Amino acid sequence: MANINRVILTGNLTSDPELSSLPSGTQVCKLRLAVNRRYKDQSSGEWVEKPNYFDIKVWGAQGENCANYLSKGRAIAVDGRLEWREWESQDGSKRQAVEIVADTVQFLGSRGDGEGGGGASRGGFQQTAELRPDPVPAGGGSEDDDIPF
Repeated sequence: MANINRVILTGNLTSDPELSSLPSGTQVCKLRLAVNRRYKDQSSGEWVEKPNYFDIKVWGAQGENCANYLSKGRAIAVDGRLEWREWESQDGSKRQAVEIVADTVQFLGSRGDGEGGGGASRGGFQQTAELRPDPVPAGGGSEDDDIPF
């Protein structure tokens, strides 16, 4: 059986991106994403939104673009994988974290959408374009209906 480690999230940044460089010169950008979970409360019967927060790392040129063009509140879509890491803190205790390493980051909405959140939909992002099928001419197709393929 094949192993699959894939995460796809859409949400809003909770802080400005933090760009840093490794000694090798590789850029890494840290993002923090809030994704709302909407569910119906069993006791009150009302809809409730609960935020979930995710730490995301974006490497290389894509990380630089995130640092240059994103800011707190901006809606993004992330496609990546989960990565677990463990380390020892300064006080000697063992620490661990699960992060998302982004393969792709898509900027949603426009640059101004993050400021104040005006016009955002329930999903946390504003749709930038509506997809519609190409119109079909009346009569169902071309004039040459006798084409054999």
